[in-house]
Amino acid sequence: MILQALTQLYARLATDPDNAYGLPIPGTSTQRVTFCIVLNPEGTLHAIEDARETHHEPTKSGKTKTTQTARQLLLPGESKPSGQGINPCTLWDNTAYLLGYKKPDKDPEKTEKEATRAAATFAASRDHHLALESTINSPAYSAVCRFLQNWTPARAAEHTEQLDDFAATGFGVFRVLGENRYVHQDPAFDKWWKSTQASTAASDVVASCLVTGEPSPIARLHDPAIKGVNGAAPGGAKLASFNLDAFESYGKSQSYNAPVSEEAAFRYCNALNALLSGPQSRRHRLQIGDATTLFWTERETITESLFAEFLGGDVTSENTTIDAPATEEDGAKHQRLQAFLNILRQGGGTDVADLGDDPDTRFYVLGLSGNVTRLSVRFWHVGTLAEMVDRLRAHYAALRMIRPYEKDPEFPPLWMLLRQTARETKDIPPLLAGAVMHAILSGTPYPQMLYNAVLNRIRADHTINYLRAALIKAVLTRLPNANYQLTMSLDTDRTDPAYLLGRLFAALEKTQEDAGINATIRQTFYSSASATPGAVFPRLLRTYPHHLAKLEGGQRTNRERLVQSIHGPLTKFPTHLGLEDQGLFAIGYYHQRQDFFTKKEKPEAFAEPATALV
Repeated sequence: MILQALTQLYARLATDPDNAYGLPIPGTSTQRVTFCIVLNPEGTLHAIEDARETHHEPTKSGKTKTTQTARQLLLPGESKPSGQGINPCTLWDNTAYLLGYKKPDKDPEKTEKEATRAAATFAASRDHHLALESTINSPAYSAVCRFLQNWTPARAAEHTEQLDDFAATGFGVFRVLGENRYVHQDPAFDKWWKSTQASTAASDVVASCLVTGEPSPIARLHDPAIKGVNGAAPGGAKLASFNLDAFESYGKSQSYNAPVSEEAAFRYCNALNALLSGPQSRRHRLQIGDATTLFWTERETITESLFAEFLGGDVTSENTTIDAPATEEDGAKHQRLQAFLNILRQGGGTDVADLGDDPDTRFYVLGLSGNVTRLSVRFWHVGTLAEMVDRLRAHYAALRMIRPYEKDPEFPPLWMLLRQTARETKDIPPLLAGAVMHAILSGTPYPQMLYNAVLNRIRADHTINYLRAALIKAVLTRLPNANYQLTMSLDTDRTDPAYLLGRLFAALEKTQEDAGINATIRQTFYSSASATPGAVFPRLLRTYPHHLAKLEGGQRTNRERLVQSIHGPLTKFPTHLGLEDQGLFAIGYYHQRQDFFTKKEKPEAFAEPATALV
């Protein structure tokens, strides 16, 4: 199912007239280019230029962030294989092959070995290009041959500033001075290259392809390697491969165990690479825990381009209320964003039709994690666009909680929620992200380990913030066979003992703060109060009148009135609270704390309490 969907995606992306995804055709591959060797027409070196792309992005502080990234180009040939073998590419390669230069290492002995290898690789590249010159009728290609013929690796020392900077990583290409295209884009070379690819022999093994169902030549290896998955080798990894006898069956070796045609393997691998590391990868990729998550629709949709902002971005009320978009394009994007926000707040999945999308369009979500040269599928979910939006809306509805500040995200991204489960990002359980993502996309209960991890963090640092309260509310709301109707703000009609105890703890803490106590009961007693209230609250209430006495006038009266209203329905303090009740305790505490800082429309009249707590 995954390979079929990716193969269909290739067909969709290939129809883009501008090839915005940098999708390769057979005989080519997409590579990261960082430098360009500019030659004079006679083949002498003119300059080594920076070929990277420069991006200017506004930051939240109003400044402009400038970044440089490698340029994605379609180049002749497949991806460069890993290993120590010498394998020159045609009209592109790294500095060792094109110039005989390797950046020096701190170890002199290693530097000498690298320099010797660089000279050998340059010689192989030179011989490779010169051997083809007679069959290619291209002046531009001949200029490259003259350059390689006359160049010596020792001359690279004159250009170390460029070679150690932008040319140190990525690949390089050639361009002849005065031309607005690279040499590999020259029509004469392109015609020759396509003719050589057409004559390339197909696989000798023919079988029914698992993807198309048609008898086709079967790929021995599924190339190109998949690049861009977190945890995988920089040179790429395989989604399907067999490299040991133990994995093989019926005498079939390597990828003949999973018969996929050469064409289908080419399509699904390149479609996957386009989403992972192509020019449009930001629209389709985000990192959730250890899972590199990809999503796409069977045909281009507006919702597809907005989905990443709500799962991996930081969409807040502040950055979605632009009064005057800078350009017409920004204005159109702003309108689409506002429309999608309204769908998530009060609409439904079928409302995506108002954006111009078909609600029945298929939507795919794929989570991958890397293990050096292998890829693991963390999760795979397929549904309609309407179903996905409904599940996303239900997720945010379950999380909805009163926010202390306007800048707090109304739609918190998943990475921000997962960050609440561990002291540092590296401590987040590896399987948690996939389990939470599955719960969101399927509308099922959130994993218990998410709930336990949040409670553990609260016990450790005694902090109940907006995101932690929202997560606890979401988990409790979706518990099977439970009927927790939790509100987003203070519910004065709720009489659950755990919820009331959380409110009471917040009221006692606020009384201490107003009395001028710096170290309040939260730092000392929160963990024990939320687990064993019967042993803690009597002690807290004995010290409460001393702090209350330091308050003045109406403040003291109103506080006593509040504590009485919370304490009244409590007939006794439970000796122990289970995990669910500890979550209710945290929500009650958070609700009451936020209510203290919420502006009331009408001030309450002062009244003397009937009795006093002792």
